[in-house]
Amino acid sequence: MKILVTGATGFVGTHVINELLKQDHEIIGTTRKPDLKNNSDKLIYTFFNLDNTDATQNYFSYFNNPDLLIHLAWQGLPNYKSLFHFEKNLITHYSFLKNMVANGLKNLVVTGTCLEYGMREGCLSEDMTADPQNPYALAKDTLRKFLSEFQKKHPFDLKWIRLFYMYGQGQNPNSLFSQLQTALQNEDKEFNMSGGEQERDYLPVEKLAEYVVGISMQNKITGIINCCSGKPKKIKDLVKDYLKQANADIKLNLGYYPYTDYEPMSFWGNDKKLKKIINE
Repeated sequence: MKILVTGATGFVGTHVINELLKQDHEIIGTTRKPDLKNNSDKLIYTFFNLDNTDATQNYFSYFNNPDLLIHLAWQGLPNYKSLFHFEKNLITHYSFLKNMVANGLKNLVVTGTCLEYGMREGCLSEDMTADPQNPYALAKDTLRKFLSEFQKKHPFDLKWIRLFYMYGQGQNPNSLFSQLQTALQNEDKEFNMSGGEQERDYLPVEKLAEYVVGISMQNKITGIINCCSGKPKKIKDLVKDYLKQANADIKLNLGYYPYTDYEPMSFWGNDKKLKKIINE
């Protein structure tokens, strides 16, 4: 199978590429680095800047007619509140994906976000109505709706993967676990964080990438699919587990930062759809 992966050199993209390389596929990865070299005969990096999308181009042909597109790219994170997501990203990404489908793509996977569920507490399942409460989530959910409408005129398989939380190598330096790792490397005596009482749904990025590929490689279950552990855990407990696994010790300065106002205190994903896909 010929698979195109956008955002191939990003945090999630790097691990998805590694997972795909374990299988016998021809992989095309987009990159903004024109001098990036391939390290496998199964992987070809192609320079592409989504910000310069040209509606007159045939991108399906440009990327050599892929059988599957895994669309991971998204600019401007982790600034969830910027209007850039809605005013720029939404139109740019829809134009590109519409172009791909209109010119022949039949199998599309796009990553969304658990923030599309809004400020709901508890276990979040795919049949819930979306209620995005920030520009990033609103842009993602609107993109999904645009693509669903476009399906009515140009039929194609769409899998919309709502990513929950993740951690691992290559993560944004401003993320919780990256900051913790930096504090440990600097031999800091204490680590400043929130109260840690909020419950979240976390996966190691390697496992998340495995799930993304598993979802992408099947067509029995389409539509919205949560990519999650299905289990809630308090942030402070996640941090303590991380320290235990790293055989590290640092004092946690709980309550130093306030809780965020763009996500509820306690939520996690329903993983029934995901389990069915993975088990099959």
